[in-house]
Amino acid sequence: MKQTLTSPGGAPASLLAFGTMQFGGRADDAASRAMFDACIAAGINHFDTAHVYTDGASERMLGEYARDDRDDLIIATKAGYMGGSGAENIMASCEVSRQRLGMDTLDVLYLHRFDPDADPRETFGTLARLKAQGHLRHVGLSNYAAWQVVKAAGIAAEFGLDIAVIQPMYNLAKRQAEVEILPMADDLGILVAPYSPLGGGLLTGKYAQGGTGRLTEDPRYAARYDRDDIRSAAAGLSDLAAELDVSPTTLAVAWVAAHPTGPSPIISARSVKQLEPSLAAMTFEMDADTYARITALSPNPPPATDRLEEQV
Repeated sequence: MKQTLTSPGGAPASLLAFGTMQFGGRADDAASRAMFDACIAAGINHFDTAHVYTDGASERMLGEYARDDRDDLIIATKAGYMGGSGAENIMASCEVSRQRLGMDTLDVLYLHRFDPDADPRETFGTLARLKAQGHLRHVGLSNYAAWQVVKAAGIAAEFGLDIAVIQPMYNLAKRQAEVEILPMADDLGILVAPYSPLGGGLLTGKYAQGGTGRLTEDPRYAARYDRDDIRSAAAGLSDLAAELDVSPTTLAVAWVAAHPTGPSPIISARSVKQLEPSLAAMTFEMDADTYARITALSPNPPPATDRLEEQV
C-alpha cells in the first residue's frame, strides 16, 4: 500500500483502517471502546469518521478514545455530505468536527461526496486556508468518480494541495473501482481506502444463514446488492472459506487489500466478536492461487473503453 498518510508522530498508516460509523449508533459506548482497543491491539492506527455519523456521537467518542495515543494515530473525518462543498459549509463542518474530536488538527478531511453545484476553486481554496491555519494535514475525497478525482487534483494543485487519499466503494461484489479508480490512483500516487469490503455484510455469509444487518434493514443496501450474480459470488466465497477453514469475512477483506495497487480497506463492525474475522485479515497470507480463485467468483468489469475483446 502507498504510505501517503502518517500520524502526527510519523507512524505510517496501517494495512487496514477502522470505520466508526457504528459508534453511538448500533454500537454503544462499551462496544465502541472495546472495538477501538481491539484495533489498537491488532496494529491499526488509521480511524475514519464523518461529520454526519450518528449525529456527531461517532466523532465525540472517537476523539475521547484516541486522546491518549493522539500522536500515533491517523484520524480522518468528512465534510460536505449535507450542505454542499461551499466555503461556509466546509469551514463550519471542519470547526464542529475539531471540537467534537477535541483535536486542533484533523489528519485527513475528506469531501464526503462530489458537489456538482460548488465552485471547486472556492472549495479547494477553503481547504488550503484550513491547512495553512493548521486545522488539517491532508485532503481526501470520498465517493468521487475517477474523472472527478483528476479534475479535483488539478485544481487542488493550484492551491498547493495534494489529494492524499480517496474512498471508493470496493468489494468482491462491486468491482467497478478496478476499471478506472484504482489504476488512476495508482498512477497519481494516491492512497485508496475502500469502504464496504464486506458488501454490507453479504460477503460474510450471514444472510444465507438467516442473519440480519444492513441488507435487511436499509433499502439502499438491499437494492445495491439485489442481484443473482452477487449472491452467487457470496455463496462461492463461503464455500471457499469452508474449504480453507477460514472465515469468509477474512477472505473478503484480505482480497481487497491484496489488489496489486495496494488499497487500505476500511473495516467496521458492531462488536468485537463481529470485528475479529476482519482483523484476522491483517495477518492472513493471500497467495496468488487463492486470490485468483476469489477473483473468479465475480465477473471482471468491462474496461473503460468497453472493448471486451481486448480484456485479458
